[in-house]
Amino acid sequence: MIDIGSGKQSLQLSNPVIGASGAFGFSNEYARLIDLSKLGALITNPLTLKPRRVASGTHVVAVDSAVLIHSGLPNPGVHKVYQQHAARWKKMGTAVIVHLVATTPAEVAECAMVVDRNEGVAAIEIGVNDEVTTREMKKMVEAVRNATHLPILAQLPLNSAFQVAGAAEDGGADALVVAAPPRGTARDPISGLFVGGRLYGPWLKAMGLRAVGQIAAKCKLPIIGAGGIFNPLDARDYIDAGAKAVQVDAVAWVNPSMVELIARDLGGLEKTRVAGAYADEWFPGIGETAAMRSLLLASPNPVQPPFKLPD
Repeated sequence: MIDIGSGKQSLQLSNPVIGASGAFGFSNEYARLIDLSKLGALITNPLTLKPRRVASGTHVVAVDSAVLIHSGLPNPGVHKVYQQHAARWKKMGTAVIVHLVATTPAEVAECAMVVDRNEGVAAIEIGVNDEVTTREMKKMVEAVRNATHLPILAQLPLNSAFQVAGAAEDGGADALVVAAPPRGTARDPISGLFVGGRLYGPWLKAMGLRAVGQIAAKCKLPIIGAGGIFNPLDARDYIDAGAKAVQVDAVAWVNPSMVELIARDLGGLEKTRVAGAYADEWFPGIGETAAMRSLLLASPNPVQPPFKLPD
């Protein structure tokens, strides 16, 4: 069990693997693909006080070793999401963390008060603008801290994570998420126009590991590593770098079954390994569940995996 925070309202994670915001929906949308109970927690899509529409134009652009996502953070607003998903959060079987977009201190504080009323919410994660200053970061966290007793996870921008980490700590955060996916620009091959958005891909891991190591040496708060995690070895590297837990995101889009494998590995649920086995001989297929078996056999071209799946 991993504790983040203190007192009655500490966030208790049964597993150090967390589903990141923006990758899994608002509640149980991925339940048919992933056994969400295997995760330590699930973070909702970003929420704002007022509804937001999906961004116009191209939403996804493939780039070398990554994908650029331009969504506009669409959501029906915190009040509507609360009405639609609060009951589901209580039955999720894993801790639910609500992600709030820190637009202004007043708005994010009002969102936090709405979330605080729900017994099914275990913590709040706040996401800030990539250009946030140390003063703004501290004010945002303080505003949420004054509005709720729930544990607060402060998601730091990758490019300025080291600079603003101390401000988040001073503002009252209980943990630091290092880091939010960075922003980039790519040309849409269809329209020919430039598209800005957040980048996801394996190459982010090297940058994330460096940021985690730097901040772990500077701050006392627990760190949750994020970025470029696509297999159990990636996740373990973050733990070795100083993170207490990790967040997974894009791997759920390209290989949903790997999310469970990462969770089983870091959660100590893997089978007994053969003596002398190397890591790359061990991980593929280990920890597959019966639910995954049914998905494989139900596919248009079912293939029996070359390993025995547990009943």
